[in-house]
Parts: sequence; C-alpha cells; structure tokens
Amino acid sequence: MKTNMLKSILVVFGLLIAFTSTAQDDRTLVTIADDNISVDDFMRVYKKNNVKDDTIDKKSVKEYLQLYINFKLKVMEAETLGMDTAAAFVKELDGYREQLAEPYFVDESIIDKLLKEAYERSKEDIRASHILIRVGPNAIPEDTLEAFSKILEAKVRIEKGESFADVARDVSEDPSAREIKGRNGQVRPGNGGDLGYFTVFDMVYAFETGAYNTRKGEMSIPVRSDYGYHLIYVKERIPALGEMQVAHLFLKMPLDATHEDSVYVEKRIDSLYQRIQNGEKFEDLVKEYSDDKGSAPSGGVLPKFNVNRMVPEFIGAISELPDSGSISKPVITLYGWHIIKLISKTGVKSFEDSEKDLGKKIKKDQRSQLSTEVIIARIKKDYGYKENEDGLAKMYPLVDSSIFQGKWIVPEKENMGFVVFTLGDRVYSQTEFAKYIAEHQTIGKDEKIDEFVNRIFKDFVNERCKQYENSRLEDKYPEFKAIVEEYRDGILLFDLTDEKVWSRAVKDTAGLKNYYEEHRGEFMWEKRLDATIYTISDTAYVSSIKELVNKGLSDDEILNQFGRDSLNVLTITSKKFSEGDNDIIDKIKWKKGITDNMTQNGKTVFVVVHGKIAPEPKSFNEAKGLITAAYQDYLEKEWIQQLRGKYPVTINEEVLNSITK
Repeated sequence: MKTNMLKSILVVFGLLIAFTSTAQDDRTLVTIADDNISVDDFMRVYKKNNVKDDTIDKKSVKEYLQLYINFKLKVMEAETLGMDTAAAFVKELDGYREQLAEPYFVDESIIDKLLKEAYERSKEDIRASHILIRVGPNAIPEDTLEAFSKILEAKVRIEKGESFADVARDVSEDPSAREIKGRNGQVRPGNGGDLGYFTVFDMVYAFETGAYNTRKGEMSIPVRSDYGYHLIYVKERIPALGEMQVAHLFLKMPLDATHEDSVYVEKRIDSLYQRIQNGEKFEDLVKEYSDDKGSAPSGGVLPKFNVNRMVPEFIGAISELPDSGSISKPVITLYGWHIIKLISKTGVKSFEDSEKDLGKKIKKDQRSQLSTEVIIARIKKDYGYKENEDGLAKMYPLVDSSIFQGKWIVPEKENMGFVVFTLGDRVYSQTEFAKYIAEHQTIGKDEKIDEFVNRIFKDFVNERCKQYENSRLEDKYPEFKAIVEEYRDGILLFDLTDEKVWSRAVKDTAGLKNYYEEHRGEFMWEKRLDATIYTISDTAYVSSIKELVNKGLSDDEILNQFGRDSLNVLTITSKKFSEGDNDIIDKIKWKKGITDNMTQNGKTVFVVVHGKIAPEPKSFNEAKGLITAAYQDYLEKEWIQQLRGKYPVTINEEVLNSITK
C-alpha cells in the first residue's frame, strides 16, 4: 500500500519519468530558508507534468510553483527532524535504489537478440552426436591445453575416415557412448555419442549454439562448454514438432535376442501392420497384442512429450506423419518394434505466442549471463581493469584441502598484501580475496582446488566490478541521480505527511468530531425519497402482494408469506434514496402512494413512496469518510502555514515573470 501511495506522490510531481534535460538556467527562482532552487530545478519537474506542445501557461506555472514549494517545505522539515538519517528510512531508500539500479546492469539489446535467436532455433529439432573430453570451466591452462589436444586428435581421426561413432566409443568421456553392462550381466550397447533429438533450451547454451551453427551431415569445430570440449556431428535437422501425443503398438525385443528371435518379431509386426492396412482397428490390435501393458488398455496412447523425451528412431518416424490419425510403418528402436499413430503435434507457435515463455526460459538459462558478461566487460573497459596474475598465482598454494569441509580460514601469518587486480582508483588485495573465499566455500566434490580458486576469483571480480559501478551511478548518470533524489524526497514526504496528516486524522477521534460539529453544514444530504421497492419474480403473486401492501401489512409480515420459500419470489428494499441511487426511483414521480407495476430484468417491480425528505445534515457515521478527508485537508493547510512561518519563502518575481512570457 505504501509503495503505491509513494508512486502516486512522485507522479504528482512529475517523477518516475526519464530525466532528459540539461541545466540551462541556474538563476534562483525561489529561496526556502537557505536553499536556493534554480529555474532549471523547478522547470524540469513542471514540464514533465504540465507542458504540452512546448506551451507554458503563466497561471499554471504560478499555481504549480506553490505546490512545489509546499513539497520542498515538507522535505526540509523532515530533514530538520533527522528523518533522513533514521535506520528505517536508509534501509527503505537503499531498497528502492537497488531496484532503480537494476536496469543499468542489464543489456536489453543482448536480451532481445537472445529472444529472437531462441525463437529461430525453436523452429528446428536437431539430432546430433558428440564426443566429449572433460575439462572444468575454470581449469588451469595446462589442463585446458591437454583436453584441447585430445579433442583435436579425435577430430583428425574422423577427418581421416574413421566413423564418428567409433571414435566416440573409443575416446569420448561421456560414458553413454560405450556399451553398458547391467546388474543382471546383460549388455546394453552404447549410443556412439548419439544424443537423439533436441531443441532450444534442451542443452547447455554453448553446446546448443555449436549444434545449431553446424549444417546437417557436418561436424563442428571443437566447442567449449562448462563440461569440456565437444565435437558435434549433426545427423538430422527437421521442422520442429513441438509437443506431441501418439499411440503405439509395441512388440518387445529381448536384449539377448537371437537372429531367429529378431526375424520372428519382425514378421509379427509386419503382419499386424498389414492387418491395419486391411482395415482392422488400430486400437483393437493394440489392446490384444501390444507388449506395452501400461498403454495397451487405452489403445496405446502415451502421455504428451517433446523431442528430447523419446529415442531418435521414434521421433524420426513421427516427423514423417503428416496428419492426426496417420499411422507409421513398423519402426525399430533399441527396445523393439513400434507402429505409431499420430494424435497431435503442436509444431512452432507464432513469435507473439512464444515470446513470454521464451523470455522466462532465458532468465533461468545460462545464456542470461551473456548480458551480465557484456556489462562486466564494459565496466572493466571504462575503469581500466588490470589483473595481477602473480598476485593470483600466490593464492593457489594458500588454499588447502580443508576447503572441501568448508573449514578453510584465512592464514594469519601469510603476507597477503599483494594486489590481485585494480579497477579505477581501487586496489583489491589478496587479503580481500581470501576473505571472500572464506565466505564462499562452495567447492564441488570433483572440483580441483585451483579450478575452485579460479571460479571464485571470477565471481569476486564480477561482484566488485558491479559494486564499483553501482557506487558511481549518481556521478555517471544524471538521470539516475535525479530519480534517486526524487524517491528520497518522496519517502520523506510520505512518512512525515502520514504522521502529521493522514494517520493523525484517522486516530484523532475527538478532533474529527469537533471538526464535524463546526462544519455540519458542509456534509448535507440532498433531497431524498423515503420509499420501498418490491421486486417479484413470479407474476402470479403480484396482485396478492400488492393487496397485502394496501392493507398495511409490514414488510416482515409480507415476507413471511412470500419471501421465505425456496423460489425467493419476493425481495424488498426499503431506504432513503438520493437521486442516482436507483434506476427505478429515478423514473417514478416522487409523490406519496403506490406506483403502477413496472418491469426490470424480467421481474415485476412497484414502489411505495412514503414521502420526500428535505435536505438535512448527515450524521457523523454517515459522513465519516468525507469528514476524515476534509479534516486531513484542514490539518495539511494548517501545517503548511506553520512551515511557511518556520522556513521563509522568497520568490524572485522578476525571474518568475521571465519564464512565463
């Protein structure tokens, strides 16, 4: 609630709008106590809220100047009372400043580019294989070079004629590439690096980019991700299938199947396919023959899925099915044989329909860091970032294995005064970095200590770069300084006005009642009509109800006969109506007696007019809301008079007249 009211206050004074003007007129327009306010200070705010087509109205300037002076008086009083140094105020302003600073650490052009890139990639599903040589993202140069050499060796072998799958089985450090021996001794063949189908956001961003930048049937250059170096071979690129739902008839192939077993199962699936072609119902054959006992009772229907949730042969077959109801030829996967019936596939949505969802995914995805990286690079360039490699190298031997238990402490006897980097006029030492390490002992189980130090150093540098830039936003961006100052003044204004006016008026019951007694004539009812409206839902009862009214029965007596049943035949509304309160009351003549029957919303209505009521004062309870608002206005005017007496206000009429010519 306070946030919304604060924003309303700021909008009144033309705030929350980008500050674009530059100081052009520093003549003093008004002096409040010892504070000189220039023409430019005032006109910047005035123009935001009042000027259209560069027209300045003399009357509106003078009126707005008085509002502006009142605003400044309240802020000055808050400062005099020390409200601008209170811990609660400082914390609240820091919170607003943090929000206001956020856009300065996001590169919107990068976000827009990522959004468009993600949409374009979402139009295609890719089937690719990879070879992985593992190396951490923060590995020391020697380890990085070793991994790079291995991936190049694999690339050369493939270029000389070896199959990608064979090299993957031989050297890839992704264990799925090689055959896997199960607990029961059965051997499941490896995938030879085949990852199946995927689309945007299914893989880490670097890998995804490498795949989408590689043509069908070609191999990528070595691609670096957080996992290591990859070679990517793109086998297929197909129009995106989106979310799919299918049904299938499945015949299982045992892992230890003999040649005879394979031939037998293949003949069975071919026979079933032929029976479907001859007109037998797909669902009936599924229920009778499918080995997928989970889906068979429902005609083979599977839950909806995306391309990365199914084996590639299954996806390939679906991609060739043109319409809902289409049925594939038998398809073999590592699990067995399938006949697939397409139920639905969404394909690619429009950019407008996809934009919101893609935006959310980008924020959660690794690629969102690109915007931060651009900002950090800009900060480093602006302030002449220099890294001291020797200073950083001396940190490696100081971090021992206690880091794995989260118990590493900054060595007391070591000389850690060496510089690790400089930024602008700031020098960052080993001691400061060591304290940062001690506060962030987040080493991974398989992470090497040197890699950990490198990773934490990147975080340390990025954090300090942002802090350095953040501390200089007011100096670097005049519009940011202006908006923070405006929020500052707005918070002070809100807090003090709440104390002096709003909350005081609500809590001061005696003051409210005294104000009411002194101003009763300001809270008047206009002429009103004392009347009762009878609304009847069934015309069969109209005459009977009207007869009872004519006999003088009370509303309760009539309701006892007609208004208590389950049909709710009758409703009665009796009150003192003002003009505009009720459409029926506004239509009738305000003359004592019973009106003719009328129709409203399919129901019969008549009115008993008891009489007109002359204008009269509202009671305290009837007018409490209006009294409170009026009392607040009274308190504020009284307070402004006190402030103008406390802080002298001098308007330079000559300057004022010069800006309103």
